[in-house]
Amino acid sequence: MTGTDVRNDAEDTGPSGYAAARLRLLTEGARSGPPRRSALAELTDEWLTGLFAAATEGIRGGVSLVAVGGYGRGELSPRSDLDLLLLHDGGDSGAVAAVADRLWYPVWDLGLALDHSVRTPAEARKTAGDDLKVQLGLLDARHIAGDLGLTSGLRTAILADWRNQAPRRLPELQELCAERAERQGELQYLLEPDLKEARGGLRDATALRAVAASWVADAPREGLADARRRLLDVRDALHLTTGRATDRLALQEQDQVAAELDLLDADTLLRQVYEAARVVSYASDVTWREVGRVLRSRAVRPRLRAMLGGGKPVPERSPLAEGVVEQDGEVVLARAARPERDPVLPLRAAAAAAQAGLPLSLHAVRRLAATARPLPTPWPAEAREQLVTLLGSGRPTIDVWEALEAEGLITRLLPDWERVRCRPQRNAVHIWTVDRHLIETAVRASEFTRRVHRPDLLLVAALLHDIGKGWPGDHSVAGEIIAKDVAARIGFDRADVAVLATLVRHHLLLVETATRRDLEDPATVRLVADAVSTQGTLELLHALTEADALATGPAAWSSWRGSLVADLVKRVSAVLAGDTAEEPEPGAPTAEQERLAIEAFRTGGPVLSLRAQTEPPAPDDEPGEPEPLGVELLIAVPDQPGVLPAVAGVLAVHRLTVRTAELRTLQLPADVHDGDGTVLLLDWRVAAEYGSLPQAARLRADLVRALDGSLDIAGRLAERDAAYPRRRGRVAPPPRVTVASAASRHATVFEVRAQDAPGLLFRLGNALDKAGVRVRSAHVSTLGSNAVDAFYVTSAAGTPLAGEEAASVARALEETLRA
Repeated sequence: MTGTDVRNDAEDTGPSGYAAARLRLLTEGARSGPPRRSALAELTDEWLTGLFAAATEGIRGGVSLVAVGGYGRGELSPRSDLDLLLLHDGGDSGAVAAVADRLWYPVWDLGLALDHSVRTPAEARKTAGDDLKVQLGLLDARHIAGDLGLTSGLRTAILADWRNQAPRRLPELQELCAERAERQGELQYLLEPDLKEARGGLRDATALRAVAASWVADAPREGLADARRRLLDVRDALHLTTGRATDRLALQEQDQVAAELDLLDADTLLRQVYEAARVVSYASDVTWREVGRVLRSRAVRPRLRAMLGGGKPVPERSPLAEGVVEQDGEVVLARAARPERDPVLPLRAAAAAAQAGLPLSLHAVRRLAATARPLPTPWPAEAREQLVTLLGSGRPTIDVWEALEAEGLITRLLPDWERVRCRPQRNAVHIWTVDRHLIETAVRASEFTRRVHRPDLLLVAALLHDIGKGWPGDHSVAGEIIAKDVAARIGFDRADVAVLATLVRHHLLLVETATRRDLEDPATVRLVADAVSTQGTLELLHALTEADALATGPAAWSSWRGSLVADLVKRVSAVLAGDTAEEPEPGAPTAEQERLAIEAFRTGGPVLSLRAQTEPPAPDDEPGEPEPLGVELLIAVPDQPGVLPAVAGVLAVHRLTVRTAELRTLQLPADVHDGDGTVLLLDWRVAAEYGSLPQAARLRADLVRALDGSLDIAGRLAERDAAYPRRRGRVAPPPRVTVASAASRHATVFEVRAQDAPGLLFRLGNALDKAGVRVRSAHVSTLGSNAVDAFYVTSAAGTPLAGEEAASVARALEETLRA
């Protein structure tokens, strides 16, 4: 159907001609999408122009007919309201009222919804000033008929008012959007979404146009127009299939709407809606953040100029990680950052942002997406650690993950993510799409990292447990295969890959068994024990089960279900009991370790060496330098009190992060010494927080001063903390210190699980020193942002601590961590 055909049908300006042309346009299906909306607006313009000409015949004075809102934008869906303003210059009010009647009644006679008003330009401006929704509609004012100068004058005045009043009206508009989102929910997750009112819907897209018109900020344009078009196309199809002016995409209508749009099925329809909503939501987040930054800057600038004598203030930049800084409330790349040479930078920046509770700047994410090199396979250790840190950051993880997703970085890092991205879950219990549910599970799991020995495996299992959805068959079976591949690709060893595969395969086992099987039957318990095999896997599966249920929705978890699962876990744990975690016997010292120990004994002071650790590239990788794992720091010190806090403190002063640490005592051969030949040997892996590593000679000099008490480590760390005010960041789970009573016959074992932080090991070492205990050995791991440490300690006499003394030391350690 051509535009000429439509106009010929509408040559009669009466209702019948317009109605026939409108019907043909909507039902013949020759056009859809933007062309049909434009054609419908054009057809309606012509009809109203004819009505206006007849209604104003003989009228003197300025009168014009103006389309506002969606009609003003030239976008008419099949059941859209006609938003019209009859604008006049204040002349003969009776004549204007008569014109209005002649215009509105034919519209009503056709059964069309009409939102109308009659105003002078001054009245229109005043009403816009009092009512934000009216002002938003007038920003899209478009002339239809009559006095063009009258319409143009109003448009110019409304835009000028909007720009002048932006500091007041934009926060009001943002609050309006937030209130609507609170009422309607997020379009990208709802099974029966409101295409217009929900967050990420058409109202938000219109709000972004209004922000752009203010000249204060502009939305990220990539993909935004296409997302808006898709939402409008779905609304058109919804109007045509239901015959109603509705914006809610109800379940019973989704198959028909999908068919109208030539889509495979309702799931494909929802996925397209979710993808579009995600684009609009992300653009809104970025835009409102920029609005806030600009308005704050405008408010502060006059005072700063006065203080600086008119000079332009230099934005403050504080370091967060290597190549990553905070500036003006956002995480940006450092000036020296080179994403094209640093494939870990996207994950490092994301982890730093989530830990600080700050958004990743749009510019930073886009630069990373455009220039960062792909990670090698398997990933280097740092990349895996940064992923775990990101996943363990709690609520801030969600916004950072969405920023990476918006620029395609997630599917580049994890190609299997594409199948679950924006995938709907047609289950009344689930409140999220599959991908958001996985992130939500990681957020919930981050609250349980103090309950498990391997928080890194818990967090990655949370991310992958439903990764099999979207594949044929049982998603747990498919997910096990995918999890093995992903875990190996991101660098876990074979044992960890096997644990992750087991967790994904059996992530529903505990809750289904606990609620559907007889727990008194030994066969039931044995079945679960055989599936999990070890106490460590059982511990992880228990935490994953609860995190998964809490992330599903309020109907998926209850105290009753929790008690049943806990009972099952207790019974399975009893079956698996018997293998005690005795302190591992240290292997024989290497030649390098023995050499350092002998030199330390003979010189009476610390001796150390720094050696870079690397992992060779996989055979299929491009030739190049091996990937760095960090730096191995070997230290030998004659046995004396205070070694652990001294070494940890020196490393903290030099901004070295401890990834793993082993402390052990080494008895030198009799031919080397004639008295006590005990040397403490520390074998640690460290990495620079940012910048380069210090020289070994400088580290040794500071260690000598720390051991003789002339280096005030606590004071140095306090000064640095004062120079960099603490950021709000994430609220980490509280630290946990437990006494593992059955872990060793020769020592008391304290297990410490806490949020990693600069100087943490120094504080723990100090607390143990003050308690008067001797650290026989220590095993320290940093898993993402979590410190998981074990200290084997004895009394001064070399015996395990008595029960009350052990409990007292545990309380002291916990108080130190909470301070």
